[in-house]
Amino acid sequence: MQAANRIQKALRTSSGVSFGAWQMFPGSNVSRMIARSGFDWVVVDTEHGNIDDGAMHEAVAAIAACGVSPLGHSILVVMTSKSPHGVIVPLLNTADDATSLVKFAKFPPAGRRGFGSPFAMEKFGGVTQTEYLQQANDSLLTIVQIETRDALQNVEEIARVPGIDVLFCGPYDLGNNIGYPILDGTMHDELKDAVARIQRAAKENQKASGIYTTSGDQARQYADQGFQMISTATDAVSLPASMQSALTAARGSYVHSALNMAKGAIRGK
Repeated sequence: MQAANRIQKALRTSSGVSFGAWQMFPGSNVSRMIARSGFDWVVVDTEHGNIDDGAMHEAVAAIAACGVSPLGHSILVVMTSKSPHGVIVPLLNTADDATSLVKFAKFPPAGRRGFGSPFAMEKFGGVTQTEYLQQANDSLLTIVQIETRDALQNVEEIARVPGIDVLFCGPYDLGNNIGYPILDGTMHDELKDAVARIQRAAKENQKASGIYTTSGDQARQYADQGFQMISTATDAVSLPASMQSALTAARGSYVHSALNMAKGAIRGK
């Protein structure tokens, strides 16, 4: 199973860097298009995205079939039944919250996750049910999102919780929660310090660090800083941006547009 978990393998390489994307639109075709773009992992967002339970199942299967790791993103840890390669859980604030997350994400004796999903094995190359049960605890990533003031204050304790694999920074919500929102695309120094604290806590406790970014350039910057799990693009952002860029290029400059309008007016006389 570990061999089929692309993000886990990437985090264990010498560079330890992996790049991923965020899916917010439903549809297995969307999942496949993103997965085939070359990412190591795709987050299926059921917290903010327009993705329900059925769409989550379809997305996870489609992404895994492309050899890319699907990750579930939700407040509810029940998403483990959809059999992604890992879970990202937001709005956890304390070490106790993180401990509870691990227990829900792991099979006994490490946790109390229930066994019985008939859909899990196909996401890992068709292992048997017995193999899945025996290997899942070591093959699935448990990722806690640090995005609140309380989580930041407790980040060192959260990082020490056994079974947590990645501390993932959500800079936009974190900025909002600590009083330094990202309003113009730039970070306040206090927010930069908070992000650095999260990365430091992860490194000191042999955990990977991750972060959400909004562009390839920004993702490269954080990779150079030592972050290992970096979200690079989101379908709900990339699609309209690409459409708007193409339309702007087609219309040309304001001068060109004004000239065309003038020509049209002349023809209309």
